[in-house]
Order: sequence, then C-alpha cells, then structure tokens
Amino acid sequence: MIDQFLDYLRYERNRSQLTIARYERSLHDFQEYFQERDSEITWQTVDADLIRGWMETLVDKGNKATSVNADLAALRSFYRFALARKLVSRDPAYQIVGPKKQKPLPQFVKESEIDELLDQQQWGDNYKDVRARTIIILLYEAGLRRSELVGLDDKDVDFDAHQLKVTGKRNKQRLIPFGGELETALKHYVEVRNQQVERNSDALFLGNKGERMTGEQVYLEVRAQLSKVTFMKKRSPHVLRHSFATAMLNHGAGLEDVRRLLGHESLQTTEIYTHTTFEQLKRVYNDTHPRGGK
Repeated sequence: MIDQFLDYLRYERNRSQLTIARYERSLHDFQEYFQERDSEITWQTVDADLIRGWMETLVDKGNKATSVNADLAALRSFYRFALARKLVSRDPAYQIVGPKKQKPLPQFVKESEIDELLDQQQWGDNYKDVRARTIIILLYEAGLRRSELVGLDDKDVDFDAHQLKVTGKRNKQRLIPFGGELETALKHYVEVRNQQVERNSDALFLGNKGERMTGEQVYLEVRAQLSKVTFMKKRSPHVLRHSFATAMLNHGAGLEDVRRLLGHESLQTTEIYTHTTFEQLKRVYNDTHPRGGK
C-alpha cells in the first residue's frame, strides 16, 4: 500500500522527491510502530488511539510539534488515498488533532548587558550618539513599541508630571510614568537636538535632516547598539520591550501593572513573560545549586 501511495504522489501528483521521501519515512515509521505493538495489526485495522499513541511516542522522543504534525499530515494523505482507492474501509486519521506549535518565549537582553551598554560604553555628545542612547533608555524603561516611539511628539512628554502620553494600537492612548534617568536623558537629547538639527517636524525623534524618524531607522539604530553587548540573533526594538517587561516582573511588579504599562488588552498576552522569568529562574537554579544540574 505504501508503494502504491508513493507512486501516486510521484506520477499523478508530481510531488518532489523531497516530499515523497519525507512521506515514506513517516509511513514506514508508523508501520514499524504498530507492528511492534501487535503483529496482527494492519493498515486496515489501525484505529485513532493507535495513531495518538504513535504521536505521543514521537513527542516523548523529543520531536517538535512541527515535525509530529508533518508525520500526521503524511498519514492523513495516505489514508485519503487508500480510502479513495477502496484499500481501506475507513480513515482513522480523519479527526486526529496534532500537537499545538509551542510559541517561542520572548527574548530579552540581560540587565548586566543593558548596564554595560548604557553605563560603561563611551558615548559621544554628538546628536547621533545622544539620540541612540536616549532611544535605548526609552525603549528599555518605558516598554514602548517601535511605532509608539516613532509616533511621539514633543508635546507627549510631560516633564512636570514625569509621564509620556503614548498612542498604541488602534489609536488607544495610555500614560506611562518615567523616572530620573529617563528625564535626564530626554532633556539632554532635546537640548542637543535643538542645537544641532534643523527641525522639520513636531516629532520627538528626528532624522539627521530634521524629519520624523522612520521605524526602519529606529530598528537599525537599536540593532547596531545591541550588537555591542549581546550575541542574540534578535536585536530589535521589540527585544527591549520584552526586556522591560521581564525586568519589571523580576523586580516584583504585578502582572496587571505590567499589562497596563505595555498596553496589552488581555492579561493572557502579558502572561508569556511569567514563563520567561520562570525559565530564567530555572537557569539560575541549575547553574548555582550544588545539585541543580544533575
């Protein structure tokens, strides 16, 4: 039956050799699985529980959800073919649901790396350096999205009340408080900007020609700066947003407070960071407890 199916893929469906080889491996793996369980089981007598047991075995062996779902897709395709050719009387894979793909945990920059970047690096007093440092501090201390930072105008910074008025997704506005370090950085940035750049926009952050910075410009600036202190593959403004949330929770902030600061509508969206901090806690335990790594 497997050979008939593979010929069907090869000659009637004109599938690639790579796809055919992938399906062949999956089907032979499943056949080996059910024959080891009971030599009397055939493709005609396979049931849904047997398929679920096979998938559980694959997961237990460390296969990722994407790989297990690819194996399941091969089995479904095989049974659709067999049913159409009347080689089997039923399709046991029809209603099988594959494992959900696990979302990757948010990546974040370590606090020590942020300290190294902001406190130990030698920054110049030219506009480009001052702007870059201020952007890093703002993203890390306020948890803004890149679009939110780009959208800030001077009028959105209230130095008297120590708060930012941020326009987020779907034009929803929120107020974000800020502390002394960010206040000092913003005031210094504005002073240098006004001295060195001819303004053509009301935007807080300006390009070198006085126009509002674009999201791409902010991305490249942040990536260049983070590259100095981290080897992470992702070095984007959003990583600093993740770093803000992680740092807040690590230092005792409540989940609801972090949700409001980030501008999330649902608490479930914010809860992903609790998994991040727990993963960090596990690493600390494994690295420091005398028997934690055993």
